[in-house]
Amino acid sequence: MAWLSLLLFLPWFILLGSLFWLYPRQPRGARRRGFDIVTLALALLSSVLAMHWGFGIGMAQPGAGPIWPQVLAVLYAYGAFLAVLVIALLLRPRWLQAATKGGSKPGLPHA
Repeated sequence: MAWLSLLLFLPWFILLGSLFWLYPRQPRGARRRGFDIVTLALALLSSVLAMHWGFGIGMAQPGAGPIWPQVLAVLYAYGAFLAVLVIALLLRPRWLQAATKGGSKPGLPHA
């Protein structure tokens, strides 16, 4: 039953993920696509893990009512998804700037 929250929020996650992928439009390269793919996969994974965690916490509270596990699962899943996207939005400019600075990949000596 914990998967119901992911099913209900999947369209919203797709919309947020699409906006993350599309904006800003430039720069658009392999490094950016790689960063975005890893970020979206990590956001989905963390959302699923948080969803199960929230559902488990909700089930451990017997007097809260039958809907409470689903509510907590949705809240935890949505929070985890947004947290990963916000962190990625803050780190992406630095990641892309490091790629263009000096004309070489970070960690490699300049020629």
